[in-house]
Amino acid sequence: MGTQAPTATDIDEKLKRQKAIDDWLPISSSRNAKWWYSAFHNVTAMVGAGVLSLPYAMAQLGWGPGVTVLVLSWFITLYTLWQMVEMHEMVPGKRFDRYHELGQYAFGEKLGLYIVVPQQLIVEVGVNIVYMVTGGKSLQKFHDTVCSDCKKIKLTYFIMIFASVHFVLSHLPNLNSISGVSLAAAVMSLSYSTIAWAASAHKGVIENVDYGYKATTTPGTVFGFFNALGDVAFAYAGHNVVLEIQATIPSTPEKPSKGPMWRGVIVAYIVVALCYFPVALIGYWMFGNSVDDNILMTLEKPNWLIAMANMFVVIHVIGSYQIYAMPVFDMIETVMVKKLNFKPTTMLRFIVRNVYVAFTMFIGITFPFFGGLLGFFGGFAFAPTTYFVS
Repeated sequence: MGTQAPTATDIDEKLKRQKAIDDWLPISSSRNAKWWYSAFHNVTAMVGAGVLSLPYAMAQLGWGPGVTVLVLSWFITLYTLWQMVEMHEMVPGKRFDRYHELGQYAFGEKLGLYIVVPQQLIVEVGVNIVYMVTGGKSLQKFHDTVCSDCKKIKLTYFIMIFASVHFVLSHLPNLNSISGVSLAAAVMSLSYSTIAWAASAHKGVIENVDYGYKATTTPGTVFGFFNALGDVAFAYAGHNVVLEIQATIPSTPEKPSKGPMWRGVIVAYIVVALCYFPVALIGYWMFGNSVDDNILMTLEKPNWLIAMANMFVVIHVIGSYQIYAMPVFDMIETVMVKKLNFKPTTMLRFIVRNVYVAFTMFIGITFPFFGGLLGFFGGFAFAPTTYFVS
C-alpha cells in the first residue's frame, strides 16, 4: 500500500502548530522592536567586561601592534556585522532569525549546523560563564572597597549572589521583554568605561613606567601576544546575537528590517569606539606593563569611584548575560519542543532556564580565571564567528 498524501487539514494543522511554537520561542515571538532597541542591545552584547582587559592586552601587544589590532578590529567587525545585517533578508520571503540558520543556508542543512552551532554555543555559553565570574569578582571588589574592615567573603558566594538575579530575569520570555535591562546595561557600560579611563588619566603616569614586554622569554612573549589577540576578539564579539536582535525588528517589503538595524549598529559602534579606545590607550599609557588584566583592579583609589565602577560592571553584565543567554534558551527550547515533542509550557521554560543558569554558575565557581578565560574563549571561538565565518 502506498503512503497516503497529507490532506489540506493535516497541512493546516501542522502550520498552526509551527506558528504556535514560533510564537512561543524567545527569538521569533516578538517583532515590534524600534531601531534604538538594536542600538542598546548591540552595545550591551559587545561592550562587556572585555573592555576592562584592553589595557592588559595593549601591554602584551605593545604600542604599534596594539593600536593596529584595535583599529583594524573595529573596521573589520563593523564590515562583517554589516554583511550579516544585509544577509538577514537576502532570500525573498524569508528571514534568517538565527545565526545557525544563516550558516545552514551558506554551508548546507547538516554541515551548517555542525560548523556553526558548536562555535555559537562555545561563544554564548562561554560568555555567560565568564560573566558569572566577572559579576562575582566585581561584587567582591565592591564589598571589599566599601567595607575594608569586614570579614572577607569567598568569591564562590559572590558568584552565587550574582547568579540569583538570573534565576529571576531568565524567565523573561524574549529579547524585547529584556529591553529595559539591556538599556540599563548599555548605559552602565559607557559609565564604567568612562570611569576607567578618566580615573587612570587623573592618577597620571606611574613612576618608572615600562612599555616593554613583561615576559622575559620568547615563548612567554609569543604566548602573551596571542592571548592578547584573544582578549581583543572577546571585546569585539557580538556578532553571534546580531541576527537574533534583528529578528525582533518588524519588516515589510517596503521597509525591510536592515534599515533600522543598521542605524542602531552605527550608534552602537560609535559608543564602542568611545569606550574602547580611551580605556585601552590611556590605561596602557598610565600603567604600562604593570596593568592588571582588569584595569579596575589596578585602580585602587578613590574608593567611592572604584566601588561605583564595580557596581556599574555588575549591572552591565547582568544585561549582557541575558542577551547571550536568550539564543541558548531558544536553541534548547527548540530541541525540546520540535525534536523531543515536549509541549511549549511555562513549566518547561522554567526548568530549562533554571538548569542552564545553575550550570553556568557551577562552571564559573569551578574555573574562576577571568583573564585566562577571556583569551581562551576569544581565540577559540570569538575570532572565527566574528572575523571569519561572517
